[in-house]
Amino acid sequence: MTTGEEQSARAHGGARWWYLLLVLPFLGLLIVPIYAHETPKLFGFPFFYWYQFAWVLVAAVLTIVVYKATRPPTRPPR
Repeated sequence: MTTGEEQSARAHGGARWWYLLLVLPFLGLLIVPIYAHETPKLFGFPFFYWYQFAWVLVAAVLTIVVYKATRPPTRPPR
């Protein structure tokens, strides 16, 4: 017999795996030597700044994707 937690995970399509996407921004910003230089510049901004700002946008999109993928299915109104 399966537990309620297993049934819930199956009903959401194994939703726990979606949460791994939220680790990407953390990892992308954790390793500073990847982006600790000035070139290439984008609209006059050094790479150091626009790389971090790009991760803000990517993190927002990933949060929306994970939210939509993990929320329980909605039932139509009666």
